[in-house]
Amino acid sequence: MFDRFRYSAENCSVHRTLDVVGEKWTFLVLREAYFGVRRFEDFAHALGCARNLLSRRLATLVEHGVLRREPYREPGMRERIEYALTPKGLELYPVLVALMQWGDRWSADRAGPAIVVYHHGCGAPVRATLACAAGHEGLAAQDTRVRPGPGARRMP
Repeated sequence: MFDRFRYSAENCSVHRTLDVVGEKWTFLVLREAYFGVRRFEDFAHALGCARNLLSRRLATLVEHGVLRREPYREPGMRERIEYALTPKGLELYPVLVALMQWGDRWSADRAGPAIVVYHHGCGAPVRATLACAAGHEGLAAQDTRVRPGPGARRMP
């Protein structure tokens, strides 16, 4: 059994992840990126947030390798920047789907969810599920246990 108070939380992956994506507008920026938005003005229009806040969110995502800046130039115009998801950013998609799935269940409008994510190949709705390496799916918190990993640090 894992004794939580025998190990420090200073090396926590959840904490480090939230340092990058834990601010509300960050996941909304990512949502738009998954929908295909790439340009600052389009993000600003879609989100309706303050431009300085959007700039900071984009800069943080670029700094941590979740998005990358790609220059482009319209004919006769100056060079500008687009934002593209990196492989690291694409790996956050299941997290967004899980958040949306939870929101659809607990906080959606009475009419239902605003969007439905479906599998392009067969048309079935997509759901985020927790599974073990042996293939058992649909796990909940009570089905799991934790143990110290290689980066665990014992309390002094």
